[in-house]
Amino acid sequence: MISVAEYKKIVSELLDELPEEFFRELTGGVIVSEAMVIPDYARENDLYTLGIYQVFSGVRQIVLYKGSFDRAHPRAGAAEARELLRGILRHEFRHHLEFLSGIHGASSLEAEDEREKRAYLARHAK
Repeated sequence: MISVAEYKKIVSELLDELPEEFFRELTGGVIVSEAMVIPDYARENDLYTLGIYQVFSGVRQIVLYKGSFDRAHPRAGAAEARELLRGILRHEFRHHLEFLSGIHGASSLEAEDEREKRAYLARHAK
């Protein structure tokens, strides 16, 4: 398990890889939280929210949850964490860019996430 400091350093380095345009109107920036977040629909505490794109009161931001990352990937070293975090960040930035572009249809990441949620719930149906 990597430290909070190392997690933040990796996130910072990964953000430096992204084009400046990705940050347009991301007024709340990218926040690292030490919280562990379990979605309310998780059936057996087997699902963790690793990151979220949120819009509230005109603020757009990405929050990454280190506690959730640690629970989902307890043995990840720095190299593996870097690759996992790269994917998480790009996922959340895609939400941001689609939001700015007004993309909401069946091909949107929002719809893809909803399909994955439904598939998870179907696998855990009683």
